Amino acid sequence: MQRPEAELITVLREAGVDFTASLPCDRIKGLLGIISEGFYHVPLTREEEGVGICAGAALSGRRPAVFVQSSGIGNMLNALLSLTNFYKLPLTVFVSRRGVYKEKIMAQVPMGERLPGILDGAGIEHTMIKTSGDYDLIAKKLPDVYSAGKVHVFMLSPELWEDSECPAGARGCATGSKGAITTEEGIRRRDFSPLLTRYEVIEHIAPYLDSKVVVCNLGVPSKELFHIKHQPSNFYMLGSMGMATPIGLGISLTSTKEVVVIDGDGSLLMNPGTLATAAHFAPRNLTIIAIDNGSYGSTGNQPTYTGSCVDLELVARGFGIKNSYKASTCEEIAAIMKVPGKTLRFVHVLAVPGNRDVPNIPLNHLDNKKQVQGFLKTS
Repeated sequence: MQRPEAELITVLREAGVDFTASLPCDRIKGLLGIISEGFYHVPLTREEEGVGICAGAALSGRRPAVFVQSSGIGNMLNALLSLTNFYKLPLTVFVSRRGVYKEKIMAQVPMGERLPGILDGAGIEHTMIKTSGDYDLIAKKLPDVYSAGKVHVFMLSPELWEDSECPAGARGCATGSKGAITTEEGIRRRDFSPLLTRYEVIEHIAPYLDSKVVVCNLGVPSKELFHIKHQPSNFYMLGSMGMATPIGLGISLTSTKEVVVIDGDGSLLMNPGTLATAAHFAPRNLTIIAIDNGSYGSTGNQPTYTGSCVDLELVARGFGIKNSYKASTCEEIAAIMKVPGKTLRFVHVLAVPGNRDVPNIPLNHLDNKKQVQGFLKTS
């Protein structure tokens, strides 16, 4: 008789799931050990990051699933609604439901008890799984999730695993690691004075974006990119601040296309742990361009901490990205971009605050998704 963990894995394989991500939970440690061995698996630094990475994988045609505990839904909700659901990208969320069944940690109770109501309020379909006999419900619903581009949450009760222990150190129970990534010594330090606006920076980047997937930060940056260089391979963010780099990472892990992320200082400060995930996997086809104007440009140019105390290049290096660059002039930007990307790169471009007055993007978001998916399918 199969362990319930192995039985669930069989259901996922038969449904064609081929990309997974997770944050750990003690109740599903045995399940996570098997997942990390049986599927392409991305350990996460934050649940919201997983939504972005899985969105990128879905754009590339993968069938993603993410595994979190119930408290993590609170960190995912906006991204689930304004990114995954908004663009009709498929995602299955398996939630280790805490706070209800034999819970010993009282801090888990508030979220665990209210989880069904929260999902109902958000309009997210969900199903409770109490025993392995309920796996038929998963098998019935997964095909529609992936064919119709839906989000569905399966709440896994701790009752599932009561008769299936995962002994410490047993094969298949450890999550594993690719090993530590060390940074190079002698971080380059120079004085860089911002000279260009973000619009001007994008103008100088644009000639090097042909035939590349470009994921652009939300709001004004996306409008500026569309005005300067629209192409079918550009994915324009319309919501979900902090998700540009996770989406680009998800695409780079599931496609051979060269991927460029145009991100910003406010967005990266919101979700910096993604740089650690990127450093760990180090996809050779990913370039992250952080246009740092020291402000939240789309909301009135309120200052960010990069103007007072944070150096994003040092942050990227601290997270383990070896190949990082700093630039502020046309010549410096060109010198970096003209070299073909052959490894993970982080480009920190200092800019002055300010937005160009450009019109809204006259492209439906679902049409934008289809164009990007079409490009990703080409050889």
